Amino acid sequence: MNAASTLTARLLAERPRPRGIAGRRYAHWLAVGTVCLGAFLGQLTASVTALVYPALQRRFDAGFAAVEWVALAYLLVLVALLAPIGRLSDLVGRKTMYLGGFAVFGLASLGAGFAGGLGALVACRAVQAVGGAMMQANSVALVARGVPGHAMRRALGVQAAAQGLGLALGPSLGGLLVAHASWRWVFWINVPVALVGIVAGWFLLPRTRVEAAPAPPRPRPGAAVGPLVGPLVGPEPDGGRFDLAGLLLLGGSTTALLLALSAASGLPLPAWAVAALLAAAVLCALALVRQERRATRPILAPGLVNTPGVRPGLAVALIGYLLLFCPLVLGPVLLAEAGLPTARSGLVITVLPAAFAVAATVGGGLLPRGWSDVARCRCGAALAGAGLLGCALLPALGAPAVLLAGPLLVVGGGLGLLLPANNALVMRAIPAECSAVGGGMVNMARSLGTALGTALPVLGVHLAGPALGGRSVLLALAVVAGLAVVLARPVRRR
Repeated sequence: MNAASTLTARLLAERPRPRGIAGRRYAHWLAVGTVCLGAFLGQLTASVTALVYPALQRRFDAGFAAVEWVALAYLLVLVALLAPIGRLSDLVGRKTMYLGGFAVFGLASLGAGFAGGLGALVACRAVQAVGGAMMQANSVALVARGVPGHAMRRALGVQAAAQGLGLALGPSLGGLLVAHASWRWVFWINVPVALVGIVAGWFLLPRTRVEAAPAPPRPRPGAAVGPLVGPLVGPEPDGGRFDLAGLLLLGGSTTALLLALSAASGLPLPAWAVAALLAAAVLCALALVRQERRATRPILAPGLVNTPGVRPGLAVALIGYLLLFCPLVLGPVLLAEAGLPTARSGLVITVLPAAFAVAATVGGGLLPRGWSDVARCRCGAALAGAGLLGCALLPALGAPAVLLAGPLLVVGGGLGLLLPANNALVMRAIPAECSAVGGGMVNMARSLGTALGTALPVLGVHLAGPALGGRSVLLALAVVAGLAVVLARPVRRR
């Protein structure tokens, strides 16, 4: 073994927890707490940037369509890398990959705070997404590995609460940092959390990869062949190779589509470029469908997508997160037009993710016990639609800006009821042996919905013109909320 191989082996080697920690009765809850740090950090990053857009527009003298790529770059890379990083983590070790995610995320956050131009900031956000994918792709598996079966449901609930806390804290924290410090601190605040995550994970997470014994010698022709240890790079034990073509086509289609939407929203690109991007998005999507049908280990698993109840459930997950992030993007714009200070705007917008987090955690217990998950989906979608309609009507009626918190509360509560129930329906429709792949597809649908929820509002504001602003977009979202009810209907337990 040469020096490079030795160094790589040492870097990838996972250290077990100290005996004094591993022997504790509550050791698994310490591991869950470490996973919650990554869950909190990922959702904080997703929601905190909404309050930074106006400051970035002033700092870099850029339009809204250009500034939104601070969020879109992160989401695009996250969508593309969740599945491959999850598969690579099975080989390298989930603890190693998770701790590496904290390191990449922290360094990229440090660079984002020092960025001197919008292009550099967007590039740092893309690198930040690599770290985010390394954490997000492993969080549920780490909980499953480190927690006994009887505590699994409770541990996943704690993790969901940490995600909700990060999502809820983002707008208010972002507003305070922009108002009293600088937009740069919105990114620098991630660095100490990442450092704590690395130290905590090193000592508190159990080892997830045991070093394999040396591979046996190649057998003679005609000899019986036993199971072989799969290599780190190359074909997997069952002969299936990683779906690199699918990954590239997925990234190409989503990037081309979002670039076209941004160009239509005011990004300075010629008309022929927009048409070319739309054509590229369609061609990549068609090629992706063909590739996934042929691939041995497809990223999107068409067989699972065609399982009864899965396809509409993924569509509901996508639309649900689109509905969640549209108000997070447009809300600060409406409140700024009303003259509300940035810090107070952050507090008003916080109502939406806070209500979402509370409803997702305990809201289901407030509904009648006999209600099915389908009924909970319909109820949540109806509440979200009513709240979005209120968001559109209140500014049109000249109501004070702070009253927008009321309908935002209803939107968050409705989506907090809709999405957990829908995800439960999807996961029950997927065979147990495919649960990891199914969870990855739900994560991808959620990330795509977040990306569209960031891009489409800007397009709507641009098309509506300065007279209507974002109110017409919010009114249209009430119709989209009705679509969520229609999509929820066929998602049944089969």
